[in-house]
Amino acid sequence: MPEVDTPPLETARRLAESGDLDGAATIFAELVADPGGPDLAQAAVGLAVVLEERGDVPGSRAAARTALATGHPEFAAQAACLLAGSFEREDLPDQARAAWQAALGTGNPTYVPLAHMALARLATGTEEAERSLRDALATGDPEIASGAAQRLAEILLEEGEAGAAAEVLLEALSVPGVAEASRLRVMLGIVHLELACAEFSGAIEEGCDAETGALAIELLARTLPLRGRDEDAERVWRYGLESPDEDLAGEVRLRLDRDL
Repeated sequence: MPEVDTPPLETARRLAESGDLDGAATIFAELVADPGGPDLAQAAVGLAVVLEERGDVPGSRAAARTALATGHPEFAAQAACLLAGSFEREDLPDQARAAWQAALGTGNPTYVPLAHMALARLATGTEEAERSLRDALATGDPEIASGAAQRLAEILLEEGEAGAAAEVLLEALSVPGVAEASRLRVMLGIVHLELACAEFSGAIEEGCDAETGALAIELLARTLPLRGRDEDAERVWRYGLESPDEDLAGEVRLRLDRDL
C-alpha cells in the first residue's frame, strides 16, 4: 500500500510542537501565501502563534489579521483572541478592546463569553463594565456566568443596589452546572444581610412602638458586625440607649444587657 503524504498543515503543526519554529513558520507562510487555499485561515492562525513564540510580534499580528479577515467561524475567532492578548500584554487597551469586539463579531459561542469578560475588564467606566458583565452572564456559560455574576454583584453592592445584586446572583445560580455555586450562595447570603439591614433601618426611621423599635435596633446592631461594620453597630446601640423615648431606651437596654 503506498504511503500517504502528510498534509503540509499537519507537518507544520508537528514541527511547531517539536520546537522547530522556523520550519513550521516556513510551511505556514507558504499556505498563507495561497489566497484561495482551503487551509488559509488555520495556517494563518498557526503562523501567528509560531511568530509570536519567535518574538516577531508585528509578523504575528499581521498573520492574525489575515486569519481574522477570512471570517472563518473558528479560526477568525481564534485570531481575534490572539490579537487581543497581544495588545493587552503591551498595555494597548484601545486596540485590545477592538480585537475583543472582533471576537464578539464572529459569533463563536466558545469565544463570545470570554470576549464579554475581557471587555468588562478593559472597560473605561463602571457603566460599561456592568453592561459587559451582564452580557457575559447572559451567555449562560457555567464558568463565565459565575465569574461575571460575582463581579457584578460586588459592583452593585458598592453602589448600594443590594436588590439588583441578589437578582444577578439568582440568575447565575439558575445556569445549569454553574461553577462555584457555593460561593454564589455565600454572596447571596451577604446580599440578604444588606437587604435585612436596610429593612431594619427603615423600620427604625419610620418609627414604631417601643418593642418593635427595640427589636429592629437589636437586629440591626447584631447584623452590622457580620458585614464588618462594628462602629456602625455601636452607633445603633447608642441611638437606642439615648432615645428620648424612655420605653424604647429601656427595651434596648434589656436587649443589650442580656448578651453581656
